[in-house]
Amino acid sequence: MTAPSIPVVEMRGLATRIGGRDIHRNLDLVVEKGQVVGLVGSSGSGKTTLLRQILGLLQPSEGQVRLFGQDVVTAGGEMRRNLLRRLGVLFQGGALFSALSVFDNIAFPLRELRRLDEDWIRRLVYLKLQMVELEPAHGKLMPAELSGGMVKRAALARALAMEPELLLLDEPTAGLDPERSRSFVALIRALKSELGLTVIMVTHDPETLAGLATHIAVLAGGRIETFGSQADVMAAEHPVVEAFRQGGKG
Repeated sequence: MTAPSIPVVEMRGLATRIGGRDIHRNLDLVVEKGQVVGLVGSSGSGKTTLLRQILGLLQPSEGQVRLFGQDVVTAGGEMRRNLLRRLGVLFQGGALFSALSVFDNIAFPLRELRRLDEDWIRRLVYLKLQMVELEPAHGKLMPAELSGGMVKRAALARALAMEPELLLLDEPTAGLDPERSRSFVALIRALKSELGLTVIMVTHDPETLAGLATHIAVLAGGRIETFGSQADVMAAEHPVVEAFRQGGKG
């Protein structure tokens, strides 16, 4: 008999209180390996806060957050560092270090690991640039010299530097024109297939959601009200889903 697989992300009974305000209440979410989960909800519903919980940047007031079967809150020291090395994150706007070149931005997490010499780091950085369809020459540029689409690609290369199993995307196509947005969605879709990634994505964009998500989680009232395949959720009766069907912001 085959043992059940361990979820990549498992949140149970999650509560988040910030400044006396309840952001999440008794929230449950389970993300299985290989899923691309689009996290949608109205502005201020706590979507990005939920990503911060997964990253361990914010501790829950109640409940559990487990990555690959391990509790993020109680894991300490080397175990916690090993857990976090298994995920990558693309922040909204890219969040590249403005004082570092593209090359050094991508090399940063590799150098922090302190296990690789500079020759290996150089090879890995150029590999990541190639993966996101940037040229080696782009590594010499500073973030201020990049177009919006190139910033996204460079930030994605940094997110992939540590060979993550889980990729977190916060508004991955925000600020891109429609053509660059479609190109970036196609790139992420190809990398997901090639690398076997599990993805959790916050987005307000209907085309990005339709182009990437295998599953959708609707966050409203502090909890996940609806979760299922993209087809099933988009057919559901819910105000947030209705906003996406009409092409507006959820």
